[in-house]
Amino acid sequence: MATLTIFTPAYNRANTLARTYESLCRQTSYDFEWLIIDDGSTDNTAELVKSWLSESRFKIRYIHQQNQGMHSAHNTAYKNITTELNTCIDSDDYMPNDAVEQIVNCWIQHGSPQYAGLIGLDVREDNTIIGSQFEEKETTLTDFYANGGTGDKKIVYRTEVIKQYPEYPLFEGERYVGLAYKYMLIDQDYKLLTINKPLVIVDYQPDGSSNQMFRQYWNNPKGFAFYRLTEMKLHPKLSRRYMSCIHYVSSCIIVKDKKFIQKSNQKVLTLLALIPGTLLFLYIKHKIKTNATLNVK
Repeated sequence: MATLTIFTPAYNRANTLARTYESLCRQTSYDFEWLIIDDGSTDNTAELVKSWLSESRFKIRYIHQQNQGMHSAHNTAYKNITTELNTCIDSDDYMPNDAVEQIVNCWIQHGSPQYAGLIGLDVREDNTIIGSQFEEKETTLTDFYANGGTGDKKIVYRTEVIKQYPEYPLFEGERYVGLAYKYMLIDQDYKLLTINKPLVIVDYQPDGSSNQMFRQYWNNPKGFAFYRLTEMKLHPKLSRRYMSCIHYVSSCIIVKDKKFIQKSNQKVLTLLALIPGTLLFLYIKHKIKTNATLNVK
């Protein structure tokens, strides 16, 4: 059995998925399998994957599901992964040629049951590092950012660990829950080994979730409120918990939840966040309307 599963949630990304596949073909180690979770694509993703099944030098598994969002695709992936380690490579990103070798070697040399896995660097296509590097040999995602760390990072989890924690919830009519929900829970119990090596090459797409955040807020208020409740409870910094309360209030106004103070695990902070949360709601509403107007012209 392979050591690592690379899983890729895909929704109408046939135009970029081939680049991900080609980068896996160039790996200096084939100690992995590739799991593609097709989240209801309507393009030719299925046909493209079928063409790779017979020619690839590594195992490919393909699962098609009804469109439910990125977090649902992660739920499906975790249910089907059997290798010791796993990592998500998005369908618009790809891996440096030695990424698998770096992951497996680092884990063989330094891995142990005390760690949830390891965390490495994201780089742009020009090979510049996104954000800061790691200064310690171990960290949690929460601690890294709370102590001034910046930029997206690539996490490789032990499958045994990730399966210990609750699935991402699904809210009817919504397609988004922050993936860091699960990571925050894991941070309470485990640390991650750090590796200052690039594990993924990131190519942010104009229609990707990172570039559609205001619309994500507006279309998925229950998912965002759920995520903010977790952050309000677990984040070590008061300033971040307060900011989460502001976002929580905004999301609850969008969904018209009149019991949001009662549901809050930080009631005093939530009361203090009422005015800024309302202002954030109005700002998001304005951005959505402005963008819609621009799209019509």
